[in-house]
Amino acid sequence: MQTAAVLLKGPRDLSVDVLSLVDPGENDLVVDITHSGISTGTEKLFWSGEMPPFPGMGYPLVPGYEAAGEVVEAGRLTGFKPGERVFVPGANCYDGAFGLFGGATARLVTDSARVTRIDPGLGAEGALLALAATARHAMAGLDKAVPDLIVGHGVLGRLLARLTIAAGAPAPTVWEIDPTRQSGATGYEVLSPDADPRRDYRAIYDASGNGTLLNDLVSRIVKGGEIVLAGFYTAPLSFAFPPAFMKEARFRVAAEWQRDDLIATRALVESGALSLAGLITHQARADDAGAAYRTAFEDAACLKMILNWEHHA
Repeated sequence: MQTAAVLLKGPRDLSVDVLSLVDPGENDLVVDITHSGISTGTEKLFWSGEMPPFPGMGYPLVPGYEAAGEVVEAGRLTGFKPGERVFVPGANCYDGAFGLFGGATARLVTDSARVTRIDPGLGAEGALLALAATARHAMAGLDKAVPDLIVGHGVLGRLLARLTIAAGAPAPTVWEIDPTRQSGATGYEVLSPDADPRRDYRAIYDASGNGTLLNDLVSRIVKGGEIVLAGFYTAPLSFAFPPAFMKEARFRVAAEWQRDDLIATRALVESGALSLAGLITHQARADDAGAAYRTAFEDAACLKMILNWEHHA
């Protein structure tokens, strides 16, 4: 079995190639992907060559961990059936290419335990489920405070704000320095940091990935306040100790989502408590993947780029 897939052969060396797939087993699904998202975090770092050493990395690789599609073949032990609409967080199923992510493909093979059923009505928005689950993972659980300040109004920042409101908490403030991303807020305020005089935030969530902001963020929290690192940081992080000492600042790293986050997030979306609308700003045919990846990574007006595989030859 073969598939067309995005293949990243090295930094900025990307094309759509034909790859062979591993044979599916009794626990596996074969899924035809209709939409795959392009991550402007970790995927951008692989594309640019800036990703620090990471387990399972290497070139050539198939990127993409945000994919939605339809089951076309189901192993006898999967509990799935052909025709079901699913979200797939990537797959490692390629002969001759790393599948660290593996979702940017017309077809894939994956263990059914990794797959989550979704509402067919979500369409392309079904590919956003992993990012929404990542935001939920940062916020949910014991001893976690919802944000009252979010840094960055990209897709992750918007999802954090929407989840905060869905939780019934007071609307957070969101910082954004790029004028092209300051619009699109519903129920919360987006400010430039220079326009915000507050110095009493309890929980600041950084969704920008900009580690140079730490000293400024420390100055903005109350004593005992928390700074949550929800982005991905390529350089070592540092901060001035005396101000953090005086504030008794706490730092927490938010990692990737877990399956419980995915299930809970799907329920929020299907109940209408969490909207994924307005987050996809660009779509492109899979054949145009090279230009689509450049747009996703270089155009500030692009919040989320989705590759459409539905009509791929």
